[in-house]
Amino acid sequence: MGAFAARIKGGRAEPVIDSAAALRSGKGSRDENFPVASWLVHPRHRATILAFYEFVRIADDIADHPTLAEQDKLAYLDRLEKSLLGPVPDEPQGTALRVALAERGLSPRHAQDLLTAFRLDVTKRRYADFDDLIDYCTYSAMPVGRFVLDVHGESRAIWPANDALCAALQIINHLQDCAADYRNLDRVYIPVDALAAEGIGVEALGEARASPALRACITKLAQRTAGLLEHSSGFASQVRDPRLALEIAVIQTLAERLVYILQMRDPLSERVHLAKPAVAALGLFGIVRGLWDRLAHGGPTNPQPARD
Repeated sequence: MGAFAARIKGGRAEPVIDSAAALRSGKGSRDENFPVASWLVHPRHRATILAFYEFVRIADDIADHPTLAEQDKLAYLDRLEKSLLGPVPDEPQGTALRVALAERGLSPRHAQDLLTAFRLDVTKRRYADFDDLIDYCTYSAMPVGRFVLDVHGESRAIWPANDALCAALQIINHLQDCAADYRNLDRVYIPVDALAAEGIGVEALGEARASPALRACITKLAQRTAGLLEHSSGFASQVRDPRLALEIAVIQTLAERLVYILQMRDPLSERVHLAKPAVAALGLFGIVRGLWDRLAHGGPTNPQPARD
């Protein structure tokens, strides 16, 4: 079957994308804000994590597609899930992840939770308050870290620290991209009550520069996100696998810097992403920091069995 089929609409045939692969944005793991299965992760785990990433990446591209109809987005996400659960082979990313999970004896639950988040991206445009946003992060961000921990056989007792870090990473992305999300997708993750508290509405995100009121709103949200990072500050030292612990230390370091930048700069008119030299420098600092913390604590502070 080719990449395109045909649908009859209004008496004429219109092209319909036949494979989700044709919807790819071109974005890959190296384009992400934070490391994805970097060289720090042991090679025996990378293929499984990257299979998970490719599944998530195509689902994200479907949900964010600029012209695809809502009903078609949901249909493609359903096809991905069917391929994940099998034996339907429609989407190669779903099939590849299903095989990878079976080889490691892992559940598809985390991938399914992420599909729930992508369906929300398609159907939900606004979030009432911070709790509503965190509930979204329960599906959109926390499962990513939980999956990586499961791949490494880590204890689920450290999920709370993972969840705080992953939620922080997600909110950082939302604040960085708040203007583009609003202008391109009419999607606003900044809670409505946070905007209202400053006397503004979502239309403030469409301006060339953030107003003082919007800057105040974003700063307060960045400060709340910094609070999440405080909760995750001991995460790396709780992880048994030393290489994964170092990657987490790097991610924590990058996140802390980005939260600081978001409190200082306007995401509507100023750069709020890290340049590659800064990522490299902060990554090195994170590795040193992680090694020091591990040496200072004499190993992981969570000496429980690898998997519950």
